[in-house]
Amino acid sequence: VEPVLSKGNNCLDAAKACNLNDTCKRFRSAYITPCTSSTSNEICNKRKCHKALRLFFDKVPPKHSYGMLFCSCRDVACTERRRQTIVPVCSYEDREKPNCLNLQESCKKNYICRSRLADFFTNCQPESRSVSSCLKENYADCLLAYSGLIGTVMTPNYIDSNSLSVAPWCDCSNSGNDIDECLKFLNFFQDNTCLKNAIQAFGNGTDVNVWQPILPVQTTTATTTTASRLKNTGSETTNNEIPTHNDSPACANLQAQKKRKSNESVDTELCLNENAIGKDNTAGISTSHISSENSLALPRSFYLSTPLTLMTLALSLCLFLSSSVVL
Repeated sequence: VEPVLSKGNNCLDAAKACNLNDTCKRFRSAYITPCTSSTSNEICNKRKCHKALRLFFDKVPPKHSYGMLFCSCRDVACTERRRQTIVPVCSYEDREKPNCLNLQESCKKNYICRSRLADFFTNCQPESRSVSSCLKENYADCLLAYSGLIGTVMTPNYIDSNSLSVAPWCDCSNSGNDIDECLKFLNFFQDNTCLKNAIQAFGNGTDVNVWQPILPVQTTTATTTTASRLKNTGSETTNNEIPTHNDSPACANLQAQKKRKSNESVDTELCLNENAIGKDNTAGISTSHISSENSLALPRSFYLSTPLTLMTLALSLCLFLSSSVVL
C-alpha cells in the first residue's frame, strides 16, 4: 500500500507538467504516435514504439519522465494512468507470454538490451540489511537502470493497478527443470524491495538525497554510502578531515587522503625516508650554524692577553715620560 501524500491525481499532474515542458512534450508526442498507430497486421509498430520510448527516457529530464512513470497514487484512476504511461498495449503486451528464460535469451542477443539488463541486475540488487533495501544504497541508479529497460524486448511495466510490483511480459510456464531459475529471474522484478522503495521514495518526495546521484565518500576501510551519510551526518565531517592525532606522519595522512578513493595502502616507508632526510637536513643546518658562529668567534687567549698588553704599554709610556723629564 502506497503512503498517501496528496489528495489529487499526481500522475495526471505529472502529465500536465510534461506538456508544459517543450522537451518532454516533444518526445512524449514522438512515442505516443507510433505506439498508438495500428498497422494492417498489428495493433501498432512495436519496433518504432520501442525506439521512441528509449529516446523519451534518454532525452527527457527525470523530473518529468520519472514524474509520470513513478508518480505516487491513492486511487485506481491514478495507478491506471501510471500503468498506461508507456502505452503497454503496444510496448509491453503481446498475444502470448513467452517463458522468462527464453525472453532473457532474446534480450542477450541485442547489445542494448543485454547491457541494460545487466545494469538493472547490478543497480537494483536488493539487500535486506541495508537502510534503503538496496545493496548499492542508490535509488537514482536503480530507477535509471529500470527505465533503461523500457523500449527493449525486456520492457517491464506494472503488473496491475493495485501495487508497485513490476515484471516483463513473461511467465515461468513450460520451464521444466529450470523452474527455480525462472522464478528467481521473475521475482527479481516482481518482489524487488530495492526497486519498490526507490519508486516510492521518488513518488513521495522522501529520501531525496538517496535517489539523487551522489558520489560516495570512501575511506581506507569502507565505503560510506549515501544512506549511512544521511543517518550519520555527524561523523561525515570527521571522516573527511585529515587526521591530526595519530601515529602516522603528516605525509602519510596526505597520501591517505589522496588514495582514499582507491583504497590503496599508504606508502609509509616513503614517509619514513622523508623524515630521515628531514632530520639529516636539520642536523646539517644546525651544524652549519654552529660552524659559522665558531668561525666568527675570537680565540679565548685573545681575551686573556689583552689586559697584559695594555699594562705593558702603560709601563712603557711611563718609562718614556720619566726619561724625558730627566733629560
